Amino acid sequence: MLIEDAIAMLQLHEVPGKAAKMRAHYKIERVYWGLTTPVLDDQARQWRQDLSLADRLQLAAELWESNAHEGRICAAKLLTQARIRPDDAAAWYLLKSWLADVDCAAICDHLCLAGHRRLSADVARIDEISAWPQSPHLWTRRAALAITLPWAKIRDPNSANLAICERALGWAAELADDPSKIIQHAVAEWIYELSRKSPERAQSFLDAHGHKLRNAARRDASRKLPRPA
Repeated sequence: MLIEDAIAMLQLHEVPGKAAKMRAHYKIERVYWGLTTPVLDDQARQWRQDLSLADRLQLAAELWESNAHEGRICAAKLLTQARIRPDDAAAWYLLKSWLADVDCAAICDHLCLAGHRRLSADVARIDEISAWPQSPHLWTRRAALAITLPWAKIRDPNSANLAICERALGWAAELADDPSKIIQHAVAEWIYELSRKSPERAQSFLDAHGHKLRNAARRDASRKLPRPA
């Protein structure tokens, strides 16, 4: 599929006035097409069904290179599925290559949702994430927690899931004194989600590392935990 045809198909669903509102909201200078999330979901689902893996990877790469807000989100959605046959190595590589371009939470979250599926498909890839928390790039640091966030929500993790959870908690501890509000929020969100399934482990983290968090992040992380007597 030609990228021009794909973009034209998406732009058929433009909501009048929405692109300007999106530009004002995100405050990032790029193209906005004024599309809704359901439109992107439906179109990405259809392309996942209709296109070969090679064509889908090519389309995803070109949508990302468009630098349009919805183009980059749709690119990630093309790679968001539990299984990619016969092999998802190229999809994983492509997602990692995009990370340095990420510059807002919405795009980061969609990339990390696709990345979570690829990490779930091969948990050994967790080793490839180990350098992300030390990255000078803000959104790469955030992605280390965003891509592992689903593991915070597992009530009774098996040994493999527990190992990932422990790695992510180590990164959260490492990032707890990061000065960025974005990272502070990411740490707080990870511990909050953990507290809903494993309050003891969340409390243990806060006992050890909560002093490094800003007050707002510490409150957000602990809002489901019992208050001290």
